[in-house]
Amino acid sequence: MTGRHAIVLAGGAGRRFGGGKLSADWRGEPLILASVRTALTATVETVTVVTGADAGVVGALAAVTDPRLRRITAADWAEGLAASLRAGIASLPPSARAVAIFLGDMPRIPASLADALLDAVVDGAPAAVVRSPDGPAHPVAFGAAVFADLLRLSGDRGARSVLDALGDEVVSIDCDDPGVVFDIDHRADLQSNAGISVLNRPLSPGRR
Repeated sequence: MTGRHAIVLAGGAGRRFGGGKLSADWRGEPLILASVRTALTATVETVTVVTGADAGVVGALAAVTDPRLRRITAADWAEGLAASLRAGIASLPPSARAVAIFLGDMPRIPASLADALLDAVVDGAPAAVVRSPDGPAHPVAFGAAVFADLLRLSGDRGARSVLDALGDEVVSIDCDDPGVVFDIDHRADLQSNAGISVLNRPLSPGRR
């Protein structure tokens, strides 16, 4: 697992939710812990949680005892998603070869998926994504060759522009588990039964 890492982005304000999203109750514990626990199932050296607006996330992480867990704060979290992503990438050690990026409000990601993405990157792909029949999916993995591009991102957007620039170099892993597209945007989503995993498995890798 040398050089493999994971980042959980948890710096946003959750305005559509009304604030405090990642510390809200999800199945008996703070929502952020679902993404963190999934990231920790991956074969990685560290899992870095990037915090910001929601102070409750810091307290929630106290329940996690895995020594691989790290926490940093994106001081400029109010800029948007790119600020948290930049902070996470900048925190990686020089030996980092690949990183899987999780979103803190996606609690139903299949546990085996990050390793499949990281494997593809370690094998030489600059990035690896999940291809779902239901639309844009997560997590996403990147190789060290594109870390500099990620550090140049700005605003309230993720890494789509980086992926688009890579074109056919990006490896796609097909997965029809609805958990790869399910996220929590509004309080009503906490009670949603949508996205419950049926297959819970990644399918075959291939080029986009």
